Amino acid sequence: MNQNFQFKKWVQKNLFNNWYNSILTIVCSWLLISSIKGILSWVFTQAQWSVINVNLQLFLVGRFPQQLHGRLWLSLVIILSLSGLTWGTFIQRLPQLINSFLPLAWGLSFPIILWLIGGGFGLEKVDTNLWNGLLLTLVMAVISIIISFPLGILLALGRQSQMFMVRNLSIFYIEIIRGLPLIGILFLAQVMLPLVLPDDIRLDRVLRGIAGLTLFSAAYLAENVRGGLQSIPRGQSEAAKALGLSTPLIILLVVLPQALRAVIPALVGQFIGLFKDTSLLSIVGLLELIGISRSILAQPEFLNRYAEVYLFIGLIYWVFCYSMSLASQRLEKQLGVGQR
Repeated sequence: MNQNFQFKKWVQKNLFNNWYNSILTIVCSWLLISSIKGILSWVFTQAQWSVINVNLQLFLVGRFPQQLHGRLWLSLVIILSLSGLTWGTFIQRLPQLINSFLPLAWGLSFPIILWLIGGGFGLEKVDTNLWNGLLLTLVMAVISIIISFPLGILLALGRQSQMFMVRNLSIFYIEIIRGLPLIGILFLAQVMLPLVLPDDIRLDRVLRGIAGLTLFSAAYLAENVRGGLQSIPRGQSEAAKALGLSTPLIILLVVLPQALRAVIPALVGQFIGLFKDTSLLSIVGLLELIGISRSILAQPEFLNRYAEVYLFIGLIYWVFCYSMSLASQRLEKQLGVGQR
């Protein structure tokens, strides 16, 4: 009863406190209800979702050989298991011993998953041209994030270095890359790079795409990390020097952990942006999620099914981006970002 009274009081105070707010609330409510009604009507009565049902495998794994899907399922089990354990550390439900081994487990899982997907070393190889759809999007995004993060940290430290060449080379790289559009870098990696390499050296298209994403993202990550480094008081380094720590130990044990903790929202925002930027790879011929969708829409029986296909793709992107955002918020809460 008390909660109902408080809700009515809140509605009256915030939505109907005067005549023009009341009119605005009624108009906005009508527009919102009409929009939701129209969308639900289209979703349940007009949309032809057969394009999703028929091509679900193409959306998820593209042309990956069907007889080898068991390796993908095993990779998914590994990822979900480690994700569950990681979430347990966030809510502090796991023993400390497991928490200490999780970073090592994640580090070992990535080469194992790549081995399962790509084959080799006793497994049947799968050509990267068959890595399509969501599989290719995730592979390129995760690898690019893993490589660009330490590279961005090194560039940020290099930009603040006292050594003339290191500092200026870092500045030159960061400013050049940030002054170029990502699509231009991907075009150079996919089209121009093979023209300047010797004929006997042929880099894989997926590898070239990862290189373009990594080089672009590292420059922006470097500036995010540099902002965190500048937020650390100089007294922290001076106190560490007084205790006899060397410069590398001061950076690794004192300055860098605090700097990264301060810029978690910016770093995760960059990771989310990088995940969405993989959609540009479709322009240079890679059949990731957007690229495979275009090939599906080219099928005669699914022409003009743009709304259904892109709504489904948008939902996939939203689920992964929102999951990263939730993980970031949980990590910030656990580390007390903005609280202490």
